[in-house]
Amino acid sequence: MASNKIRMSGMVSGMDTESLITALTSSKKTKVDKAKGEQKKLSWKQDAWKSLNSKIYSLFSGKVSSMRFSSSYNKKVTTSSNSALSVVAGDNAVEGTMSAKVKSLAKAGFITGAEIKTAAGEKVTQDTKVTDLGIEAGTKISFTVAGEAKEIEITEDMTMYGLTSELKDKGLNASFDVANKRLFISAKETGAANDFKFTGGDAALKKLGLTAASGASRVFGSDAELELNGATFKSSTNVFTINGSTYTANSVSDETITLKTSKDTSAVYDNIKNFLKDYNDTINAMTKAYNAESASKYDMLTDEMKEVMSDKEVEEWEGKIKDSLLRKDSSLNNIMSAMRDVMAQGIEIDGKTYTLADFGIDKQAYLNADPNERYSYHIYGDADDSVYSGKANKLNKMISEDPELVSKFFTELSNKLYDSMNNQMRSTEYSSAYKVYEDKKMQTDYNNYTKKIADLEAKLTEAEDRYYKQFGAMEKMLSQLNDSSSSISALFNM
Repeated sequence: MASNKIRMSGMVSGMDTESLITALTSSKKTKVDKAKGEQKKLSWKQDAWKSLNSKIYSLFSGKVSSMRFSSSYNKKVTTSSNSALSVVAGDNAVEGTMSAKVKSLAKAGFITGAEIKTAAGEKVTQDTKVTDLGIEAGTKISFTVAGEAKEIEITEDMTMYGLTSELKDKGLNASFDVANKRLFISAKETGAANDFKFTGGDAALKKLGLTAASGASRVFGSDAELELNGATFKSSTNVFTINGSTYTANSVSDETITLKTSKDTSAVYDNIKNFLKDYNDTINAMTKAYNAESASKYDMLTDEMKEVMSDKEVEEWEGKIKDSLLRKDSSLNNIMSAMRDVMAQGIEIDGKTYTLADFGIDKQAYLNADPNERYSYHIYGDADDSVYSGKANKLNKMISEDPELVSKFFTELSNKLYDSMNNQMRSTEYSSAYKVYEDKKMQTDYNNYTKKIADLEAKLTEAEDRYYKQFGAMEKMLSQLNDSSSSISALFNM
């Protein structure tokens, strides 16, 4: 960095030494500006790679990874003849028809308290002390929640609000309805095993309106009960997990419910479609970065150059450079080529070789496609495909007619793509794991620029100081000469 010393020169000679020294050191200043520009450009390139690498890794760890497993193609769907029971079929669900009945729903234990008054017959509010109901301080109320023993103690200053807060802290839902003068107590979870029970402090409970003798209404916690193909299942909630499928009881129904389980071809189709969408989004972004226009005419701007430009002009200028940072990048070309090669190759299944085209999936004709979308794939007949929506949907037909072939092909394709991408993301001397670019080398280069810039700035400051010193010495000599001339003139004028 240039020196911040206060330098005064040119007062005697009248020369613009500041400009002269700037001119004399311009080559060194240019070297500093160039190094700073190169470092900044490198930081932009690091950011561009981080963003693109994140997209590539997301594809790799997401759809490519999941589509390697047969579970992505073994989707089942179960339809119910009655809204009383809904089902989400698991991968192990048996295809066919079953019968079911929802015998009961799960309930939470609940007490609706009787109306209460103070011992003096006054209205009870949230701020009313519990002792005003005729309950002595020190009285203990014990109960169990899901089989666990609990206890609260009535204190001298405990209010109705404080009582309900204590009950909540001990694992119950509790509130006091001032308008109806009743306590409402319930278990936090449904099911018989999660119910609660008061076990001590009967006198206090009676004055709180929480006993049968005082008129409280009690609902006991109970389990949901489902009859499936003659077998009975119970659950503390209204959800049952049976053989990997999820059954949700929505209401009680005495009538027999018919459940039909079949292969969910639309889910398999959507999985493949989403896989291709993610692949296309990624390969298109990579292709666009690789095919970017050259910015060789755009040098990095110095601070002095920016001062004479508008903010918009600076943004547009730097935008041209940023857009071109990964143009013709060799690392980018490597990962793109690896991915394209896998997607284009044939896969042998039971002695026959298949490609994506055999499943009605292909790229657009090279000359007809946008240059940045030449390597993306389209599903013939897909309603969302603007290019080939008018063609027959071969993929849907094959999923319905030969789901095993579809599963074998796409699991193998995904495995090959996963392995190929994983190989490109291996850690090396120059790159970290799961990076397709040389992030380690780029960081080392960035750090080297920092040292280089510091060295160049030191040399610039040294040169400036030297020239200021030389001009300062000249100014001093001129000043002394002027003083001598003045003295001689004074003698002759005597």
